[in-house]
Amino acid sequence: MADQRKCENGSVPALRFEGFSDPWEQRRLGELLTYEQPQPYIVESTEYSGNPGTPVLTAGQRFILGYTDEEYGIKIASEDSPVVIFDDFTTSSHFVEFPFKVKSSAMKLLSPRDKEDDFRFIFHTLGKINYTPQGHERHWISKFSKFSVPVPGKIEQEKIGSLFRNLDSLITLHQRKVDKLKTVKQSLLEKMFPREGENVPEIRFEGFTDPWEQRAFDEFIHASGLRNADNLDFESYSVSNTSGFVPQSEQFENGGTMAEADKTAYWIVEPGSFAYNPARINVGSIGYLSTRENVIISSLYEVFRSDETCDDRFLWHWFKTALFAKQIEALQEGGVRLYFFFDKLLKSRIAMPSTGEQHAIGSFFDLLDSLITLHQRELEILKNLKQACLEKMFV
Repeated sequence: MADQRKCENGSVPALRFEGFSDPWEQRRLGELLTYEQPQPYIVESTEYSGNPGTPVLTAGQRFILGYTDEEYGIKIASEDSPVVIFDDFTTSSHFVEFPFKVKSSAMKLLSPRDKEDDFRFIFHTLGKINYTPQGHERHWISKFSKFSVPVPGKIEQEKIGSLFRNLDSLITLHQRKVDKLKTVKQSLLEKMFPREGENVPEIRFEGFTDPWEQRAFDEFIHASGLRNADNLDFESYSVSNTSGFVPQSEQFENGGTMAEADKTAYWIVEPGSFAYNPARINVGSIGYLSTRENVIISSLYEVFRSDETCDDRFLWHWFKTALFAKQIEALQEGGVRLYFFFDKLLKSRIAMPSTGEQHAIGSFFDLLDSLITLHQRELEILKNLKQACLEKMFV
């Protein structure tokens, strides 16, 4: 690819494939696209059978972009074609999952006038349009048709469209891997811990046969937060629903509320400790501190540690099961907002195997989490790469 900038003879993108140097031509969307009004309530997929979970497109003025592509086995108006929704209020766009149906007369079905124009290129060009209808403006398709966009020759369109097709395929591939691994993990969380009232799980590692023991939490955990009475300058952390312990400097602008605050009332948390928000534990606000240094967190959190009879990683993954969620629901208290304070956790019960089996289970789920994180990072890299290409490969 070659790095280019705008020249006097016309517009060119910052980044191009080698061999292309001609300026891009300004074309009106009305010259590139045709549009028609699909009938409301049209079923856009022949596979639709009235499934109550089927998406129904109803919001605002949107445009449905359709094109023929052999890699998709989807039928729209009797033509093999996938569908893209272009939201004219936010200029956002995305591919639509099937099956779905249209339930709005404000939608338009668009397709390229010239079948040799590359749809992927045109689709991403639409994403560059910056226009929002004013007030109650309606029937503005005539304005849409008059918008001018820079367009290269068909061969360059095809190369750009092919690049984004490949990027989209890789993004989809990694997203599916992430989704599949999460599904596998959720299934194993249900099968590798005994169901309520049972003392052995459905799936076990080879070599473990002893029944699991029912234990109350007060037998193996204890509160461990220490008041930061000397106002020591440890790094301030929060506990998020998705990531557990997170530095406030990463989660909030300007370091969060604790950046310049008096920290004497906060908890000092030692490595190997758990902490959770009693008002948000029901949505997963719990963390395990795996750093090597002490940190501090708000006194609103409950902080505790386990003894040598409990493998922390085993316990961490058990906290993600429906078994724990059910105990939270049964024991939490309050009025408008429900709380699950530490005294309620102490009353909770858990089925536990030997420490050896605990360690095997904890390590297994840690490995699954590592795989999920790996694919999530690769997914994020691909999304960032696509965004960089969108910014540099279009005028």
